[in-house]
Amino acid sequence: MTLPAIRIIGIDPGLRNTGWGIIDCQGSRLSFVACGCIHPAPELEMGERLRQLNMGLLDVIAQYSPSEAAVEETFVNRDPQSALKLGQARGVALMAPATARLVIAEYAANLVKKTVVGSGHADKNQIQMMVRVLLPASNPNSPDAADALAVAICHAQHRNIRTRVSA
Repeated sequence: MTLPAIRIIGIDPGLRNTGWGIIDCQGSRLSFVACGCIHPAPELEMGERLRQLNMGLLDVIAQYSPSEAAVEETFVNRDPQSALKLGQARGVALMAPATARLVIAEYAANLVKKTVVGSGHADKNQIQMMVRVLLPASNPNSPDAADALAVAICHAQHRNIRTRVSA
């Protein structure tokens, strides 16, 4: 019996750059579909920047029709104002797939890194390199797009574990 392919969107939230990556997962086989980054204009008011993030993610979801979404939980150790702004971007990153009625999972950054690289403290270069190894056809044009693909890969690996346990 062949398992059906599941299309997953991974999202790496950020107010300046929100990375997205789309993969297909069929059993343990992963295939690259697309990736990119949404860049709201920094000179705009906060509400308009968040609207641009939302519209960008909804456009990607409409174009590629994923059935599941994975969003990276953000960790910020800077000032509270930065944490609040990042939290607003993360809210949009959750709301867009929820609006499209996708199944949504959230993953800590350390779990994403450990799943993809083998170390929970991997840097962005290591993540980009392993994403290219795991998805040879991929072409992440930014660290944010590579991170989003890593989030999607993490979800593919962990959803497979949940599926095997419940079967």
